[in-house]
Amino acid sequence: MKNQLRIIGGDFKRRVLPFADVDGLRPTPDRVRETLFNWLMWNVQNAQVLDLCAGSGALSFEALSRGAGHVTMIEPSTKQAQYLKDNLQLLKIQNSKLIVSTAQAAVRHLPENNFDLVFLDPPYSLSLWQELAGLVDPLIKNEGFIYVEADCPLDQLVLPTSWRLSKETKAGAVRAGLYQKNV
Repeated sequence: MKNQLRIIGGDFKRRVLPFADVDGLRPTPDRVRETLFNWLMWNVQNAQVLDLCAGSGALSFEALSRGAGHVTMIEPSTKQAQYLKDNLQLLKIQNSKLIVSTAQAAVRHLPENNFDLVFLDPPYSLSLWQELAGLVDPLIKNEGFIYVEADCPLDQLVLPTSWRLSKETKAGAVRAGLYQKNV
């Protein structure tokens, strides 16, 4: 199978998970994931996590592998959602919820001030960063973390003013940053 991702740390380290061949679906590169979870080393354990555009599930499964308390994944593709369900069953993960919907529709039904960590990594071609950031902002706890991944410099994105960039990296065309919400 050609569409696979490898979990790089935690309880599921080295596990290989399949994902669907869906247009625009690209897992966060291993090197970027490793950097991100090194940044978050002390902040994933027991965290309430929201993956707005789950895609392959790379970020969600990495967080679950490293002790996240609960992960909510949002994925609009029913084809890819089935892979996510199968992978959750394969790894015997109970502390997660999969919502098959667009992120825009799903966030309207999630509780405010609930999430410690949010992954904002939409398909690049859709340019959803500003729209999704505005919708998800009320759901993030004060001092919560937001991971943003894009294909352009992060300072070109229009994000909430309460989000402070704390760390950033670049790997090929991928630009990634870790923000913290400070109200």
